[in-house]
Amino acid sequence: MNDVPRPTPVHHLTPGRWPTIIFLPGYASDMTGAKALAIEVWAKARGRACLRFDYGGCGESPGDFADQRLADWRDDVVAMIDLVAGPVVLVGSSMGGWLMLLAALARPERVAALVGIAAAPDFTDWGFTTDEKMVILSEGRLERPNAYGSAPTLYTRAFWASGEAHRLMAGMIAINVPVRLIHGMLDPDVPYLRSVRLAELIRSADVQTLLVKDGDHRLSRDRDIALILRTIEELVA
Repeated sequence: MNDVPRPTPVHHLTPGRWPTIIFLPGYASDMTGAKALAIEVWAKARGRACLRFDYGGCGESPGDFADQRLADWRDDVVAMIDLVAGPVVLVGSSMGGWLMLLAALARPERVAALVGIAAAPDFTDWGFTTDEKMVILSEGRLERPNAYGSAPTLYTRAFWASGEAHRLMAGMIAINVPVRLIHGMLDPDVPYLRSVRLAELIRSADVQTLLVKDGDHRLSRDRDIALILRTIEELVA
């Protein structure tokens, strides 16, 4: 058993009024994306606390990306919640939408609301073909072409197994706070019906699914970001 404490993720905290807005990036992404930076600018302009960070092995945070598991990144999110005082609103993009659910279950007394952007819980189950799963299991790793960068995207057996162990969508998800799920209907990576199903499974009665008919997976256009910011503002008002 490894008892070495996990390093604290590199993060940028903007002090201000609660609840603190914490942005959770997607898989192999970091805290310098358009959505994370736009949320920080919005928060600063309103005197609102905001935190963005990099998971272990991503961006500026220490660690080898190939060694990371989904549970490790869930622990990073929980560490960021514990770093700040007061209630938090988690804004999770793609895989970050999976992590926000896991973190909300781990810290129910701290999480005031959730905003999922093309949330992708359980993607280790539905996001790979049978052949790809066999490659991961037999070879320990899979590399896919990356539509958003030049380097291929790496998936490891350890990450995949951790994802399978933390699947959520087999039954009701015991989350009782307001939840907003924003999803592009032209998303080629995460089908928007995943968010529709997720809304059904979350126990809270205050769940809304916002579909962007011409929206893609990233939802990083100016009008997409404006929708995300309006959604956050309504939740923290």
